[in-house]
Amino acid sequence: MVRKRGSLILCGAFLFVACNGLLLLFLWGRTPIGRFGEGGGAEPGGREEWGVAKIKEGGTNLAGEVIRLAEEVESELETQKELLKQIQSHRSLWEKRRGMGKRQTDGGKVENKEEHKPPPQLSAVPPKVDSENKDQSQEENTPELIITAVRDPKVDTQLDNEIKELTDYTKLDVTVISPQVVIPILVIACDRVTVKRSLDKLIQYRPSAELYPIIVSQDCGHAETAQVIGSYGSQVTHISHPDLSDIRVRPEHRKFQGYYKIARHYRWALNQVFDTLSHSTVVIVEDDLEVAPDFFEYFRALHPILTSDPTLWCASAWNDNGREGLVDPGKADLLYRTDFFPGLGWMLLKDIWAELEPKWPTAFWDDWMRHPEQRKERSCIRPEISRTMTFGRKGVSLGQFFDQYLRYIKLNTDFVPFTKQDLSYLMKENFDVNFVKQVYSAPLITVEELQQGGGLTGTGPYRVQYSSRDNFKVLARNLGVMDDLKSGVPRAGYRGVVSFLSRGRRVFLTPPEGWTKYDVSWS
Repeated sequence: MVRKRGSLILCGAFLFVACNGLLLLFLWGRTPIGRFGEGGGAEPGGREEWGVAKIKEGGTNLAGEVIRLAEEVESELETQKELLKQIQSHRSLWEKRRGMGKRQTDGGKVENKEEHKPPPQLSAVPPKVDSENKDQSQEENTPELIITAVRDPKVDTQLDNEIKELTDYTKLDVTVISPQVVIPILVIACDRVTVKRSLDKLIQYRPSAELYPIIVSQDCGHAETAQVIGSYGSQVTHISHPDLSDIRVRPEHRKFQGYYKIARHYRWALNQVFDTLSHSTVVIVEDDLEVAPDFFEYFRALHPILTSDPTLWCASAWNDNGREGLVDPGKADLLYRTDFFPGLGWMLLKDIWAELEPKWPTAFWDDWMRHPEQRKERSCIRPEISRTMTFGRKGVSLGQFFDQYLRYIKLNTDFVPFTKQDLSYLMKENFDVNFVKQVYSAPLITVEELQQGGGLTGTGPYRVQYSSRDNFKVLARNLGVMDDLKSGVPRAGYRGVVSFLSRGRRVFLTPPEGWTKYDVSWS
């Protein structure tokens, strides 16, 4: 055993001397690594070769040169060793990152950077990220993972210990950035050149052309209106309904030809948005609506509520009783649920359209939306103060309600940062409990007491109760709110309750306590 070990040692020593001898001969004959002078020679020596310069200076000690060259060899070997260690650590890191990224993406559960939870760990993090090793699959249209490695300054920074102990002191913060939903604005146009007023406000308040593309769908083939729309160039997308023909209707409905064409146009335009352009949601406005400064903010904030609550089927910018004096100007951020479909600037989801499109009516589409067969006991969201106002007295309705109600609707002027607010109170399970409690705990008074106001203190709320359809109409007229009902549902009503201001006091016009459903005969 001893002889064998001795033989191995002698062989190893011989090989070491031989290899180093060959290496010294090679290095002795080459130009040393260094900076070249202006004349092309290696420094210091200008034009002369480095070895020759040294001889001219008086000769060089051979042993010194051997030692210097040995030191260079040792230095290069150490550098190669460090590079190999770094390459090894890079490979280990990226394999673990790739595996972790896949698990997080597949599971859909990634810790938020702002949550104070124990973060997951990585087994190795390199000093630099090699761009060639990036996982290309992470660049698809999926939530982006931002990974930040934060070092603990108290640890040993030597490379060997980093590779072995990095797991113990490396913290990983992971943030998910969800891509924002594109919310197109569909403008339904026909022959109003005043569509310019509507488009000007939409473009003025639009925070992003990419997130809120404006699609103007024009019926009627009106050349002057088409010219106005075309003047906006790439700021809007102009599409034209291809079928301008008259629709065959019953003789008694000939005067309603316009309503038939509108329903046909809506169907075609919504199919363009959802099927041809493949959007998942849309906000629909007509060419006679002007929007508020926070119109886009309002719908951006309501989109997640609408998609997560199956008891909702639309969000509207309109309050049917939003006239001056009937709304609280200090409550621009107040939102409600309503069982009445408001229209006039409303958000629709693709899955709801897939439900409605096969049975879309040939005329009077908005009243059709208010039928129980379509509503299915679902509600919409509406604001205290409207985010749209209409300036179009001219139209197929011949100004119905315009002079009496619509022209007096108050348009919100204050920007409310809805996306920064917690709107979970609008979810049915939260809203109903609080709303019913607030309404039916309010003192019950008569219209006469409310109008005289002598014995009333404070700003309310107060409750005025109706008992029948005719009774509701009388009370609504006396209080200045809209008195019509559609399938038994009052405008802006929720669970039969209409909320508004009267003489500066909050009033609830309500059915008796214990209400359960609408009476469709109240129409």
